[in-house]
This record gives sequence, structure tokens and C-alpha cells, in this order.
Amino acid sequence: MKENQAICNSCSNENCFIKKHIHLPNMQSYIEKKHSFSCKKSQQFIIEGAPIQGLYFVQKGKVKTVKTGINGREQIVRFTTNGDTVGFRGFGTSNRYLIGAYALEDTVLCNFNNEVMVDILKNVPEFTYDMMLFYAEELNKSENNIRKIAHMNVRERVIDTLLYIHRKFGQTNDLINLDLSRKEIADFAGTTEEQVTRVISSLKREALIKTVGKKIGLQQINKMKSEIMEHKYV
Repeated sequence: MKENQAICNSCSNENCFIKKHIHLPNMQSYIEKKHSFSCKKSQQFIIEGAPIQGLYFVQKGKVKTVKTGINGREQIVRFTTNGDTVGFRGFGTSNRYLIGAYALEDTVLCNFNNEVMVDILKNVPEFTYDMMLFYAEELNKSENNIRKIAHMNVRERVIDTLLYIHRKFGQTNDLINLDLSRKEIADFAGTTEEQVTRVISSLKREALIKTVGKKIGLQQINKMKSEIMEHKYV
């Protein structure tokens, strides 16, 4: 990773944990200890099982987090973008990362090492409280997702994945603002590349989506939502 200078005061990511608490009197001294790095597309910056080096915050770019599953296959567990937190799974409870993380495009990351993060959590109560709520919400999302996926067939899982990616990254010119291979979609949906290809072909024939190269655009979002509504789509 290449050292980069990302300034918190001028950052536009209002959802970033650091930016949301920058107004607190004792946060400035911690912000001065932050390190920023740039990653090239496809570069891995967190290795699953490696010693924890604090938390990362996406200043600009897109990231996927992965976890090794059955037979050593990587399962994508989360996509993140500007302002999101990466590497929080295991922080505070383990000395090693429980996930790996890759840049999906050229990305700028802000990092606070273990010592700085522990100091913030011990000395900035408002930050600590909001972090606790963040962990609770992430746990709730994970539990709901497990229950949902367990009752979905392959087509429903692919539709759910496409809706999630659309919700997360939006569309420009009727195409989702994220380039993902069919394998990456499969790794997130918990299925195979071949099954994803078949479902996408079916959705295209039904005019629910369109494709331009690897890019996918959702054309009938409400119909896609209604197809998985029984699984309590949110």
C-alpha cells in the first residue's frame, strides 16, 4: 500500500465514524495519529488470520471483505464503500483478523492502529457508545441474513444480491456502479458461477435486468423486490 494523505476535516463522508465524531474536543489528537493509504484495484490489504492492525475506514473507493469457507473457498461477506468501516470483525475479541479484504477499485483507506483505537474507546464515551450500537446493528443484520438465505432458492439469492448491490452503490446510466464478475456474485450469493450465469440469463429474458459486459443494470426493481418479499426484503 502507498502512503496517502486524507484529511478528516475536509472529508465528505458524513457517515464515517471518525468524521461523525470529529467535533468532540479530544478527537483531534487521535486524528493526528491516523495513517492513510492508497490501494490499487484487486490489492489485498487485510489477510485473514493475520495480526490485527486496527480498523480501516474507506475514504474513497470500494472494498469486498471475504471469509474462507468449506474446501478453502472464499465467501464474500460484505461490500463497503465511502465512509464504511472495514476490519471490525474480531477487533477487541481476537488478535487476528477474522476476514480478508480486497480493493474492488483504486481505493484510499484511513487506518487507526490498535493502540489508538483502544485509547479512543476508553476516553471518548460518545464514540464508544456509537460503536456499540454499530456492532449491535451489524450482528442483527448478520442474523437476519442467515435466516433469510436459509429459506431462499438460488434465483432468489441472486436477486437478493443484485438488489443489495444496487442499494449499496446505486446506478448510473441504468447500470450498477460496481464491476463484479459472475464468480464474485456467486461468492456473495452462496452459489456457483454457473448458476449465477443461468439466473442472470433468465432475468435478462424477462427484461428484469440488462447487461453491458460485466456490468448489470436493474430495470424492474419493484418486480424483483416483490419476488423475494416473503423473505422480508428491506
